[in-house]
Amino acid sequence: MDDLATLTVGASLLCGALGVAGAHAYATGRARHQSLVQRLADAEGAPLPGRGRRFAGVDRRLRGTRLGRAIELRLTATGLDLTPGEFFVYMAGTAIGLWLVAQATLATFFGPIAAVVTVWGAFAFLNWQRQKRIERFISQLPELARILANATQAGLALRTALGLAADEMEAPAGEELAKVADKLAVGHSIEDALAELADRLPSRELVVLVTTLVLANRAGGSVVSSLRNLTQTLEERKETRREVRTQLSQVTVTAYVVPLMGVGTLLLVDNVSTGSIERMTSSFWGQAAVVGAFTLYAIGFFLIRRMSKIAI
Repeated sequence: MDDLATLTVGASLLCGALGVAGAHAYATGRARHQSLVQRLADAEGAPLPGRGRRFAGVDRRLRGTRLGRAIELRLTATGLDLTPGEFFVYMAGTAIGLWLVAQATLATFFGPIAAVVTVWGAFAFLNWQRQKRIERFISQLPELARILANATQAGLALRTALGLAADEMEAPAGEELAKVADKLAVGHSIEDALAELADRLPSRELVVLVTTLVLANRAGGSVVSSLRNLTQTLEERKETRREVRTQLSQVTVTAYVVPLMGVGTLLLVDNVSTGSIERMTSSFWGQAAVVGAFTLYAIGFFLIRRMSKIAI
């Protein structure tokens, strides 16, 4: 009996160990598979089958239209893990939902306005994400120039130096340089790959860096000293941009507070006198007054944002 118990315990431990090893191997293989699919998808610029994407039919039809291509370009620049079909369906569903909510809580007139504001807000969110990603990329440019200078000084080719920087740097610079390295691996020239990077994330600093690298690759010369001088310049511009952003933070907050005060006042009036918004928007002049007020608030918002932008 003792031998049978020992054999049973040993077999159980062996089966448990094999089960744990099998689960570990499965998880590791699945992670590698997903990583490979992600790299291939990034290299091709489109999602591959088998990633479990939602609304695949909508996505296929949307990519064939001008709107779909525009959304795809915006999503690529933001780095969001969304397809054009997913973004369109989420945006349309949110617009319809807010239409119904505004129509039920405020007045019928505010339903279409809520839907239009939702669509505008969705694209404004993409622009904000794109600008945020550009800002993060710009803050990484001094480190990128330093890595490229060290790699070039060590005797590495520019293609190899870009791949090395892609492995060492964090997102978004690492992700964008990985796309450049993938383009170079399939035969694209350095000029075309870097020009595509500059188009995805437009900024003066990146244009200067790309121009320096392209000229160095085309005509040769002292690329190491150029990159080291560029690193110092980028560090100074980084500090200048931070100071300007800090000085203009109050103006930026004001641009958002002013429209919110108008909407809050409208809701306060309806709360004090229930049904006043419904009665106001039941006539043509009341609707014109509401549209005119929202237009003036929008103009004020854009003017304040425009005046707070300083080209550095």
